[in-house]
Formats: sequence, C-alpha cells, structure tokens
Amino acid sequence: MNSSIAQNLAQVQTQIQGACQAAGRPAGCVQLLAVSKTWGPDAVRAAHTAGQTAFGENYIQEAVDKIADLHDLPLVWHCIGPIQSNKTRLVAEHFDWAHSIDRLKIAQRLSEQRPEHLPPLQVCIQVNVDGGETKSGVSPQDLPALALAVAALPRLQLRGLMTIPEPAETEAQMRAVHRQAKDLFDSLRTQGLPIDTLSMGMSADMSVAIAEGSTMVRVGTAIFGKR
Repeated sequence: MNSSIAQNLAQVQTQIQGACQAAGRPAGCVQLLAVSKTWGPDAVRAAHTAGQTAFGENYIQEAVDKIADLHDLPLVWHCIGPIQSNKTRLVAEHFDWAHSIDRLKIAQRLSEQRPEHLPPLQVCIQVNVDGGETKSGVSPQDLPALALAVAALPRLQLRGLMTIPEPAETEAQMRAVHRQAKDLFDSLRTQGLPIDTLSMGMSADMSVAIAEGSTMVRVGTAIFGKR
C-alpha cells in the first residue's frame, strides 16, 4: 500500500502542476489536502513519508483518535465535514483548520473553546454556491455578513471560503459554479478581508477548479484508493 500511496501522491501533484500551468498560474499556488477519512493511521503515515503534511477529515471523533495515534508526526489537520454544536470543542482542541463553518453560532463556539496555548484556529466559511438543497453552507447573499462576523472573533483566523458544489453535467456548468465561488472570494477581499484560501475542487473537478482560481484542492480516492 505504501508505495502505491506514494505513486498516487506524485501523480496528483503532477496533475495539479499541469492544471496550474494550463491556467497560467504559478507553480506552488495550489495546496493539496489529502482526504484521509476512513483510512487508518498507517495510510496517513505512508502519505507523510511521501511528503504530504496536510490531511482532511470528515468524521470528527474518528479524526481525533487518528490525530492522537499520529501525534509524533508534524501534520496539519483540517476538519472538512459538518460541525454540530456538540462537536465544536473537539474541533477547537484538536484541529488546525476548520473548513465547514456555515453559521455564526458554530464559529462563536469554536472561538470560545479554542485553547489559549494553541495558535488561532484557521477557518473557512462553507458557501452553498449553487443552492444545492442537500448541501451545507451559507447562501451567497448571507455570506458577507457572516464573513465579517467570523473575522471579528478572537482565537479564530478567517482564511477564506470552501465549496462542495453539486455534480455538474458539463464542464461549462462546473466552471460557472467555480467562477461564482471565486467572484464571492474576490468580493470579500475587495471589502478588506485579508483572506487567501479558496478550498475548491476534488478528484473529479480538480483541474477545472484550479483553472477558476482554487488555492486548495481536497483529494482522497486518487491518493488512498477506493474505500
């Protein structure tokens, strides 16, 4: 497994570099977040040995156990799944990033529960760009007010936006949704928010997301294999 994870990581990094080149963007402007949910500590260790340091987890309790198992490695842990009120303390105490803030109450709890001895929790607001009914995320209309409120909270640092669009039938539709997210991101920057992260794109739409301005792609299956 270890060698295949290393090979897969290399292939994904090559894809990212190719997509940046095709979009006329500089090398190194897009970070790879390896989505390790449901994979055990051994798979994460193998990815770390191959040079990967940032890992994304959807299931908070599972992730907390994994973080404890891997405390000897210098890893950066991103919570990318939904955060319920009863799980905010676990996120605040164990993760470095939280991507899926979609309401002020959750951000306030993370802010209050972030331990003083840790650096500020790096956070992204999840925005529901295409209005998918089953998706979490704040609406584009409500985003500016939420972003300003989150940016003002202590112990948090607002870094940007995260999106999980509905699957699109055509590349043109995919591009349009990603472009809308980039426009929202740019609009917040214009309002003076010093954000730098657009967490957008997964295995299936990574290249299109990069073409439209993503700075972080979240890839699981292409690295670790099918679950």
